[in-house]
Amino acid sequence: MGVFLSTLNQIAFLFTLIAAGYLLAKLGVLPEGSAKVLAKLENTIFIPALVLGTFIENFTVERLASVWKLLVVSTVIVLVLVPVSIFVSKAVTRDKYIQNIYTYGLAFSNFGFMGNAVVSAMFPDIFFEYLLFTLPLWVEIYIWGVPVLLMGDTTDKQQTLKDRVKPFINPMFISMIIGIVIGLLKVPMPSFFVAVLDSSSACMSPVAMLLTGITVSTISFKKTLTDTKTYIISLVRLLAIPLAFIGVAMICPVFEDKTLLICALCSLAMPLGLNTIVIPSAYGKDTTVAANMAVISHLLALATIPLVFAIAGL
Repeated sequence: MGVFLSTLNQIAFLFTLIAAGYLLAKLGVLPEGSAKVLAKLENTIFIPALVLGTFIENFTVERLASVWKLLVVSTVIVLVLVPVSIFVSKAVTRDKYIQNIYTYGLAFSNFGFMGNAVVSAMFPDIFFEYLLFTLPLWVEIYIWGVPVLLMGDTTDKQQTLKDRVKPFINPMFISMIIGIVIGLLKVPMPSFFVAVLDSSSACMSPVAMLLTGITVSTISFKKTLTDTKTYIISLVRLLAIPLAFIGVAMICPVFEDKTLLICALCSLAMPLGLNTIVIPSAYGKDTTVAANMAVISHLLALATIPLVFAIAGL
């Protein structure tokens, strides 16, 4: 019970910020386009600052020698999750577009915004390891998730190599590369620059949660709360997948490493991501199903994340 309450307290803190963003948007306090501005700040300043600072401090030869298992285990999880997600999605609906949305949501949780916020709040000592663990997930998103599932069939032309490489040219990936170089070479950073990174990094979690609240404020709860299929997909994402992982972890010696266990569980137990809303909307696609998934899964996550962590004994 202590683990559950402790985790619930941290999750409640994050969800209070989500509620704040939701209310501010609903009451008309925020100007139009606030979500777009916050998203730009989050993706171009706050998350890159957190990634850059973390890699500068932790990306050393000595540290890497002990965390290679993170990448291996993460890759295996991706290879298992993708076919499972495709199978479940096809079992729930026959609509091809909705299948793609469901598949993306099941294969890739909100391990970025929400995952980063949860880990930085609850397990700050292993945030670097968590970032490394999620690298294979990002690679799969850029190579398959976004271009095939979320952007697929938007035009008649086939995805070129340039189209597939382009998603990698983003502030987070660039800051990671810069952090890797500085970390490996042990380049000393001026104190003012370190202070800038620390201050910007501290904004990441609050802004991510406010952005989530603003995003879901545009959704009709009446329609959302009666969507049975959304509950099925959300519960598979929030409970079935992480609980199945816990069952495997109990009999797999590699997960005696608590850091590895926490990284994997944090990436698997998060709610459905917001990319299913943001990216399709940019191509004029219907985001109703994706918005329903975001609302229901984030509300349920308030209870499921502490429950999953308590079951895992974290």
